[in-house]
Amino acid sequence: MLLVEQLIDVCHRVYDKGFVSAFDGNLSVFTQDNTILITRSGVCKGAVLLEDILEIDLNGNVISGSGKVSTELKLHQFAYAYRQNVFAVIHTHSAYATAFASSKNEIINDVFPEVILSLGKIPLCKYATPSTDDLPKSLQEYISEGWAYLLENHGAVTLGTDIYDAYYKMEKLEHTAKIISIARCLGGVNRLSQGKIDELKSISEKVYGIKQN
Repeated sequence: MLLVEQLIDVCHRVYDKGFVSAFDGNLSVFTQDNTILITRSGVCKGAVLLEDILEIDLNGNVISGSGKVSTELKLHQFAYAYRQNVFAVIHTHSAYATAFASSKNEIINDVFPEVILSLGKIPLCKYATPSTDDLPKSLQEYISEGWAYLLENHGAVTLGTDIYDAYYKMEKLEHTAKIISIARCLGGVNRLSQGKIDELKSISEKVYGIKQN
């Protein structure tokens, strides 16, 4: 499957999962030609077609495709510029993760072993107005290590080594936020001991290359 076909496939998955509604969200991949393939602005991700994908250079100039460039392109450019191991970015407004972000609650990552192993810390980034330089800057403190981020009053972002990796991280992020929300309604969350957390962090670094402080 071509890279652009993978991007379109994941766009449809993101919409079918309910991670976005209407024209929300944006997805991109970084190519071997050092260009970015990204969804155009104002398109429902469940209806994305080949003509809805723009190819853009690192300066934001459109190489091919027609339509308006996403106002959140800067977020994608920032991730690719700072991380040599990132080749895909997904930004959604998934309900549970965004609820955490909008209530200024961090998703605690000392509950589920698989979250510690595959996502690492999930920081809550301070609010920044979309389309401005402040949006990518809100990730700057965490960009070197993180794979999943909450954007205050905005949504969620995941990075990946490819578009499917970024998608499954988004799926894991939303699933985690949902379970924690339900657990709190049932009386609280049982957190792992520091010893177990340290053990998992060590495994995470060795197996997944995710170094956690």
